Amino acid sequence: MENIIQAINQFRDERDWRQYHNEKDLALSVSLEAAELLELFQWEQPEDVVLTKRERLAEELADVLIYSLMMADNLNFDVEEIINKKLVKNAQKYPIDQVLAKNKSDLEAKN
Repeated sequence: MENIIQAINQFRDERDWRQYHNEKDLALSVSLEAAELLELFQWEQPEDVVLTKRERLAEELADVLIYSLMMADNLNFDVEEIINKKLVKNAQKYPIDQVLAKNKSDLEAKN
């Protein structure tokens, strides 16, 4: 993970773009790139998009990940640590015996 963050930072620094990459603008960029990823699926069957737009999917997903990693780096977050903490929290929030193969509407109907 550290190697990819270093490569991203090198790309950014060689272009003197660090000045534009504050947390607000990175958060906006994550959202905008996620919207571009989502747009690939608009009015399409997901299976068709996965089969016919793999390169675009990879590019948009890479953009989301790049901006996310840049933001984590700006905030001095250890990516593995924050993901592992969130997985632990999610495991407590969604115990397997209560949520296995259930979606949100299934859970809402139960409550």
